[in-house]
Amino acid sequence: MTFLDKLNQRIAKTGSNLCVGLDVRAEDASELTKRWIIKVIQETAPFAAAFKPNSAYFEALGWRGMRMLEQVLKEVPEDIPVVLDVKRGDIGETQGYYAKGCFDVMKVDAVTLNPYMGRDTLEPFLKYTDKGLYLLGVTSNPGAKDIELQKVGDRQVYEIVAEMTAGHPQAGLVVGLTNAAPDVLDHIPDVPLLIPGLGAQGGDLTALKGSGRKAPLLVNVSRGILYQQDDLTFAQRAEHWMKQIQQALG
Repeated sequence: MTFLDKLNQRIAKTGSNLCVGLDVRAEDASELTKRWIIKVIQETAPFAAAFKPNSAYFEALGWRGMRMLEQVLKEVPEDIPVVLDVKRGDIGETQGYYAKGCFDVMKVDAVTLNPYMGRDTLEPFLKYTDKGLYLLGVTSNPGAKDIELQKVGDRQVYEIVAEMTAGHPQAGLVVGLTNAAPDVLDHIPDVPLLIPGLGAQGGDLTALKGSGRKAPLLVNVSRGILYQQDDLTFAQRAEHWMKQIQQALG
């Protein structure tokens, strides 16, 4: 089963486009931390179309953090795809080892990639034809205007990146909700989108209304589920965001 098969089946089953971001701000990789992450996964799973662990938060805890990541990934239900947020971008054999680490060792379903060193950096990941790739298109940070929204001739840089998805049915784009104006969505192909920027970053879901896109969308929420100062459970927060996204997408 390909990544997109798995994702489409999950969205059809749950009616959810919510991607639960596991941006775990832990101070250690203790058993207590691991149980907390597993609790998040278990509570939010009924409302999740996918999970997106950010590798940086685990890498910062050293080898124990990476071991913990491998362990908690095994707790994700089989029918829920996992997008590993690593934003890898390197050349030659090095990128091949990144691909091996993500797909053969971590066994995730999809990854985020930084395409700004050129298409050849994508090749080691493209060899995994059943896996998903999300290229950084227009990200949610203010610095998107420094490169991604700059013009090269009559096109903006993100449009050039979007063209790199051609020829790989599992390839999509990261499009930050804070920068997902209608003119941006109109200039990228109908490929799978991973959309961060909802919740703590203040992205506006109305940008997605009426876009008419057929490829699956994943709208990521991390801090809005993991670290809100309220009396709600992880499950209640996830359900809230799932419903907000459903309403926005119609």
